[in-house]
Amino acid sequence: MLRITELRLPLNHAEDALRPAIVQRLGLRDDSDADLLAFTVFKRSYDARKKSAIVLTYTVDCELRGEAAVLQRLAGDSHIKPTPDTEYHFAGHAPAEFFAGANPPPRPLVIGFGPCGIFAALILAQMGLRPIVLERGKEVRQRTKDTWGLWRQGELDPESNVQFGEGGAGTFSDGKLWSQISDPRFLTRKVLTEFVKAGAPDEILYVNKPHIGTFRLVSMVIKMRAEIEALGGEIRFEQKVSDVLIENGHIRGVTLASGEQIASNHVVLALGHSARDTFTMLHQRGVYMEAKPFSIGYRVEHPQSIIDAARFGASAGHPILGAADYKLVHHAKNGRSVYSFCMCPGGTVVAATSEPNRVVTNGMSQYSRNERNANAGIVVGISPQDYRQDGKLDGPVNPLDGMAFQRIWESRAYELGEGGYRAPGALVGDFIKRQRSTALGNVEPSYKPGVTLTDLQQKGNGSLPDYALEAIREALPAFERQIKGFSMADAVLTGVETRTSSPLRITRGRDYQSLNVKGLYPAGEGAGYAGGIMSAGVDGIEVAEALGAALLQR
Repeated sequence: MLRITELRLPLNHAEDALRPAIVQRLGLRDDSDADLLAFTVFKRSYDARKKSAIVLTYTVDCELRGEAAVLQRLAGDSHIKPTPDTEYHFAGHAPAEFFAGANPPPRPLVIGFGPCGIFAALILAQMGLRPIVLERGKEVRQRTKDTWGLWRQGELDPESNVQFGEGGAGTFSDGKLWSQISDPRFLTRKVLTEFVKAGAPDEILYVNKPHIGTFRLVSMVIKMRAEIEALGGEIRFEQKVSDVLIENGHIRGVTLASGEQIASNHVVLALGHSARDTFTMLHQRGVYMEAKPFSIGYRVEHPQSIIDAARFGASAGHPILGAADYKLVHHAKNGRSVYSFCMCPGGTVVAATSEPNRVVTNGMSQYSRNERNANAGIVVGISPQDYRQDGKLDGPVNPLDGMAFQRIWESRAYELGEGGYRAPGALVGDFIKRQRSTALGNVEPSYKPGVTLTDLQQKGNGSLPDYALEAIREALPAFERQIKGFSMADAVLTGVETRTSSPLRITRGRDYQSLNVKGLYPAGEGAGYAGGIMSAGVDGIEVAEALGAALLQR
């Protein structure tokens, strides 16, 4: 097979235009249908830098007669190469008798069943290693009911919400299936292929920025769970890990909140970024971890039509382009970086808290992305020195200080929202003018249980630290220069967004194991090694491979 990259065609090209474009690009004869035996689209993206002339860019794999001669003739062309091997290859497989006999090894444990835990468990199951998954939350359909209970009635279940339960935080998100991680082994392809097997549309294999949305993710997660179980794995819901058993620097198992102990010499920690009580327990047990940077800010909402027009011009609404997204960065005068985070086209702002009397926002979209508003986090980067609690100017920061910092602003948001998990909000125009919002304009905020308009910048008692407020206030008009209408007076800010990533890293070595507890495999977003569905899934695969290789060596 031969791969062509950067094959460009107009947005409105004819359905049959791709084949002649390939023939021309390869310099084949015009009547060479016999030479081009077949082709498949590996990737399709668009270039909208010129709104008046948007083009589609294809990566195409071709099967040719005389392929070697074509490759030799075009050897100097960097966009024509042999097709790389994108198939997934397992690191090994346990023999049927692996867990048989008088003294079988303890089965591996996976703690957490979000994207990272799902793929760690799936790979272990496909390797014949029969993992046991311990998920503190509920199965996904019951979890969905509990989450809607918060959104509609203001009733929070601390163990079943946007953060905890089958599918993890990614279930209630935009379902973005792309990442900027380096991927020389095409592990993202493995993730996408498994999603398609579980019911995702085939298009996620080739569109440039694939997404699924919450409703589809729910059914897919159920099917992936069923495959793990069919391969000998076991998933236990409402099984909260309350302690870890460590002997002489090796993991020996876990204790559940029920008091039950489960022995294991190989444990994957796929906790997610909000398992604060588990982080505290691990810190108390001496598991090595470090404070790390993260970001805080608000959700901003605009009419999706404003974003579409700014990005696509007259092509707005084209079915291939869909709802437009954006990615913005501004370096403020006070030295802070402000950027858009987890942009959700045609989506909603959702209540994402997991603790009583605290407010946290996040964004979510369905597959159709046809809601009226676009939303994104507008967040400011902070460092451990910003949130350290001991008042010192240097030295190591307590890894748990980031959680304490998050809680301060989440509690303040609950107070400003006036209870009931309502979120504090302000119009962008009022925020820029440093004044209180008293009435909505044309943008209706989508956050449920509801938004309380207020002054987000009360002197000495605002909704975020002063440096963050200053940087965001400066960034909003600056973003107007990239997206016309971004600083429109009626756009709505809803606070607060504090859980952009884990506030700590459970540090691991090159063997993917904890630096000081052998057999313990910190993984995914909660451990500080991923950010989003795809990177978390890939990290789960890599951790499972390392664990599987170590277990099979016995």
